[in-house]
Amino acid sequence: GAFSDVDIALSWHPAPFAAVNPAISLANVAIDFSFTGRASHAAAAAHLGRSALDAVELMNVGVNYMREHMPSDARVHYALLDTGGIAPNVVQAHARVRYSIRARDLRGMLELVQRVKKIAEGAALMTETKMEMRIVSAVSDLVANTPLEEAMHKVMEELGPPHFDDADKAFAEEIRKTLSPQDIAAIWRTVGMQDSGTPLADFLVPRDAKRNPAIGSTDIGDVSWAVPTVQAHAPTVALGTPFHTWQVVAQGKAPAAKAMAATGAAVLSDPALMEAAKADHKARLGKEGYTSPLPPEVKPPLTMSLG
Repeated sequence: GAFSDVDIALSWHPAPFAAVNPAISLANVAIDFSFTGRASHAAAAAHLGRSALDAVELMNVGVNYMREHMPSDARVHYALLDTGGIAPNVVQAHARVRYSIRARDLRGMLELVQRVKKIAEGAALMTETKMEMRIVSAVSDLVANTPLEEAMHKVMEELGPPHFDDADKAFAEEIRKTLSPQDIAAIWRTVGMQDSGTPLADFLVPRDAKRNPAIGSTDIGDVSWAVPTVQAHAPTVALGTPFHTWQVVAQGKAPAAKAMAATGAAVLSDPALMEAAKADHKARLGKEGYTSPLPPEVKPPLTMSLG
């Protein structure tokens, strides 16, 4: 109910290009699978042990085999959080793995979660261990809104491309020296454009560009189910910079405040635009509407740490 009195939501995300963000993202859930077995001396009494680490390994193998038989745009990743200790001569009585499960939409993700859960249960059955599944976090896919996207793009056209001075361009060239040709080519493919050789995007990506966007996940996805939402991309990094890298951190960030403020002003001053945005939003939700990816019993964690 936090957004019950909100008409629209405006957001932005750092990017290599100035653009209205295409509303494409993957629903995503992070789940911890904890296994509990029985410790024993691995030489003297190995037959008495039940390895939780074996269960984690078998689960990972099972999920690997599943990857061939799931939607091609879904993603499953994992990280080992607890391997049961450092002594190989003791059967590990506890182990934990965190899975990130992504799919094109919320319902597809929930289906995939159940398949991964079955694999975890099978791993526990094979190793005679106990398995506990705990959801850590979850986000939904983005809901598009054509009226807001068109309004924001018009605003960004009127504002013109961002200005970069010689110092900005020189620094961007230094950053690009640390990048691979594959990184640079991949970034240009996301907007369906040819590499112009410029280190910084001093132009606006056309609305009708034939994009091949890099797809991640975002918590604004759930906001977009609650209210009409639009997001600006603002160029803050040299073209070709892959995200979640030291190069992004080194280049800092810049706001997309003008585009967001002007879009907000356009909506506030044009009741027809606001109504169109709300009508578009209602039509996209359909009869089924929003279902939270978090089960009712899951409470917000105080931290995303391993605890």
